[in-house]
Amino acid sequence: MVSKALMDILIRDLKPEDVSAVLTIEKASFTTPWSEILFMNEIFKPRSLPKAALIGEKIVGYICANYLLDEAHILNVTVNPDFRQQGIASQLVDYMVDLLNKEGCRTIFLEVRISNEAALRMYEKAGFRIISARKAYYTLPTEDAVIMSLVTFRKDEG
Repeated sequence: MVSKALMDILIRDLKPEDVSAVLTIEKASFTTPWSEILFMNEIFKPRSLPKAALIGEKIVGYICANYLLDEAHILNVTVNPDFRQQGIASQLVDYMVDLLNKEGCRTIFLEVRISNEAALRMYEKAGFRIISARKAYYTLPTEDAVIMSLVTFRKDEG
């Protein structure tokens, strides 16, 4: 683990040459990881905002979101297991919420495993609220998802 005091996080666009490093984190984090094609689709898809978090030259996390009109959906937030519990995911979420707000999004949705208490706490701290659930949304293991949303306001709207 790296101390928070030593971390200087840079968040930037996810690039095609980053996908290999992202896949390593994805496979270490999920039983049903995203594929290379899914990440490449996010990189090149209009209205998609894939971002990478770096410490120095090392990718330590990433976030992917899509938006259309005034709604957005955070699809994936993941941090390298060696760098978890240090606020990187929170930084990624806060960065994405701000970016989506600037794009005109007023409501942001996401799903999270009902058992992922750390993620639930992080999202709640960021202002997301539970609005519903999806039965058996996840596989390996089969588990319900909690649907969360955040209603945002542009800074110029007060």
